[in-house]
Amino acid sequence: MINRLFDHLPLIKLTGVGASLEKKFNTLGIYTVKDLLLHFPLRYEDRTSSCAIGDVTIGEFTTIEGIIIKSELTFNRRQMLICYVQDDSGIAILRFIHFTASMKASLIKGKWISAYGEIKRGKNHFEIIHPQFKLKANRDDKSTTLDSDQERYTPIYPTTYGLSQAIIRRSIMAALLLLKNNPPAEILPPQLASHFLPILDCLNTIHNPPISTQITQLESGEHPAIKRFIFEELIAYHLSMLLIKKHNQNQQSHSFYPSQRLIKPFLYSLPFTPTRAQQRVVQDIYQDMTKAVPMMRLIQGDVGSGKTLVAALAALNAIENGNQVVLMAPTEILAEQHYNNFNHWFTPLGISVEWLSGRLTAKNKQLRYERIKNGEITMLIGTHAVFVDKVEFASLGLVIIDEQHRFGVNQRLTLWEKGIKNNFHPHQLIMTATPIPRTLAMTVYADLDVSIIDELPPGRTPITTVVIPNTRRDEIIERVNQACLDNRQVYWVCTLVEQSETLDAQAAEILVEELQQRLPHLNIALVHGKMKSDLKQSVMQEFKAGMIQLLVATTVIEVGVDVPNASLMIIENAERLGLAQLHQLRGRVGRGTAVSHCVLMYQAPLSKVAQARMKVMRESNDGFVIAQKDLELRGSGEILGTRQMGVANFKVVDLIRDQHLISEVQQASYDIQKNHPQSAAQLVDCWLPNREKYINA
Repeated sequence: MINRLFDHLPLIKLTGVGASLEKKFNTLGIYTVKDLLLHFPLRYEDRTSSCAIGDVTIGEFTTIEGIIIKSELTFNRRQMLICYVQDDSGIAILRFIHFTASMKASLIKGKWISAYGEIKRGKNHFEIIHPQFKLKANRDDKSTTLDSDQERYTPIYPTTYGLSQAIIRRSIMAALLLLKNNPPAEILPPQLASHFLPILDCLNTIHNPPISTQITQLESGEHPAIKRFIFEELIAYHLSMLLIKKHNQNQQSHSFYPSQRLIKPFLYSLPFTPTRAQQRVVQDIYQDMTKAVPMMRLIQGDVGSGKTLVAALAALNAIENGNQVVLMAPTEILAEQHYNNFNHWFTPLGISVEWLSGRLTAKNKQLRYERIKNGEITMLIGTHAVFVDKVEFASLGLVIIDEQHRFGVNQRLTLWEKGIKNNFHPHQLIMTATPIPRTLAMTVYADLDVSIIDELPPGRTPITTVVIPNTRRDEIIERVNQACLDNRQVYWVCTLVEQSETLDAQAAEILVEELQQRLPHLNIALVHGKMKSDLKQSVMQEFKAGMIQLLVATTVIEVGVDVPNASLMIIENAERLGLAQLHQLRGRVGRGTAVSHCVLMYQAPLSKVAQARMKVMRESNDGFVIAQKDLELRGSGEILGTRQMGVANFKVVDLIRDQHLISEVQQASYDIQKNHPQSAAQLVDCWLPNREKYINA
């Protein structure tokens, strides 16, 4: 592969970088010279023009120049070096808490100095604490400024402990010099490359921008110098996804044609008719499964849209064709719920349904391993326990992954590989209740065919959401009491600011005691992540059966608990949670015909972001609208679970900021893949050198 930006040259080979410095760069994810060159500034500072001391503004970063009229050590709790600097308009203090003997020796009375930093209010004079500074030969000396070139902005980089801005800048300058002496080859096709600045010019502008540069464009990603890299990285990512898709289409799979032997009686047994959206998505799946290449389809459906029924109809098609099916769920609660549903649906059809989890005894696990291997178990529901080597299938035809973003790429790949027999691969169906906007789906799921269930089953009532401060706690408790007296059930979700299941559990236990004192006539129970699994399952089953009226829980109930009689949810400290999680939690109610409510209880005062979240939740029940707002408020990484999904940790791209480029990137990617395969390979190698590990994931 072409080594355009010294893509694979270890950082330690760069002049001035030793083993100790290399380790510090590694903590920032910088391992190669290319990584360093693509470590772009967060912002820029103008240190080229100075301000008279008498005209400075508190809180601003600025440069002052003057003569040192006094330099002294003070001992107020700790030793500090204090320099008094004077110009024609006033006096300012430079305060150094950390300093060396050479600094003390050089910062003496009579020296001229140029200093840059944030202006603070001092007792008698303006102050700058730990300024960047340079000594000058005299008042009019312009040869020695804060930067090597007076006419350039100073970049400020993301950093880590022990890695100063000066060291980062010096290392990047060394890398740029190396690149200048070894001009980079162009890896974009000529027609596309003509739209962009040469790569060395781009890097010089980004890392060392002349004072004439439109700096706001650089910081916002709109400058031509940075746009080139945004475009390149998006293209490389999209090409890698097309590569995965092409690889999948080169695999063999058994063709499954619906015989209706099981599907027809199953549909007849249902007390309802699938929605048009469910029927449309099922037809997409059946069409895929007739092909001789593995299906790779993602089902996006909002909370309560009926993804499980779609999964059941897909499973029946594989089973009708003599194959086994495995459904993976991220939690034991969700796995058990799936098991109960599939057992209820499939057992009357003569289908053997079983589940596998880590909490089973060794004897029961071994028994299930044997029955899976000899094909006795046709439909397996499992948690992470399915990944173990001992699980071997007789004929795995379909892999279903629920809440796919909760699994690591390698885990999904391991499960998929279990079904490979004689070079025939199983079909894959992936489901998520975390909707993301279409433009982002075009990038994130470019290797998958996507179907959307955009219709709720009939009988589901919209959930009314209200936002209430916790000062009205008494009213909320009375509302809970009334709901239970009306033979409805209630969730009370307890969260803390600390990300600690232990602390959440303690808070939940205290809440249960309070509610039991206030509502002694109600059957109240507790469930949290620190409980033993079997006890947790038991409590959830009792709640589902209606034996428990009020369930106090941590966010452990976020996914997959289906209790149609639950019509009220209280979420305490709702301001602590993101929109996606609030929406998932709210989706636990509104599953029956009763009018349902969600109360978001908050601790005042609310931040602006929290206010925005509460407003969105109050105004919308649409998961796609909420997902878009969540992306805007929190950024893509957290929503998409990029580390889990195998989505690239983008170096330059911001998916929210740059989503307007996605359609254009798609077109360019298809053209490069078709007409410039060498460029395609070079782009993927440059930006995603380890991408091949995600193929089939």
